[in-house]
Amino acid sequence: MTIAKRCEQLGLKLPPAPRPIAAYLPCRRSGSLLFLSGAGPIIDGVVRYRGKIGRELSLEEGYEAARLTALNLLAVLNAEVDSLESLEAIVKVNGYVNCLDDFEQQPQVINGASELLIQVFGDKGRHARSAVACNALPLNIPVEVEMVVQVVS
Repeated sequence: MTIAKRCEQLGLKLPPAPRPIAAYLPCRRSGSLLFLSGAGPIIDGVVRYRGKIGRELSLEEGYEAARLTALNLLAVLNAEVDSLESLEAIVKVNGYVNCLDDFEQQPQVINGASELLIQVFGDKGRHARSAVACNALPLNIPVEVEMVVQVVS
């Protein structure tokens, strides 16, 4: 099954690739590796989720924010390669969670991104990962996710 067909079955539609909010590239290629800069739950320049998880947002809302962020990363990837079919593997995902000091469920939040990648790419979507707490993120977003992917050279 093609990636496009799988996305359609999952009811997923890639948003336009987000524009950087500062002085960086959304993606940098080195050989067959693509390094995707951190993205957040922003569509068409509008922050869709805002605040700290554990205060303004629930764990479930954080999960959905991470899922939306993964869609943004797929949009960046799609803009960079000829086809999502050229993906060999999601190598590494780093997730940052804007949360209260006593919040300990960062892995469950970033599962929103990880599980979407596995749903879309199957075994090629399985990856190494970090899920890190932080006290603030740009634009008061609840999550930021970056990833490294390998594509056919």
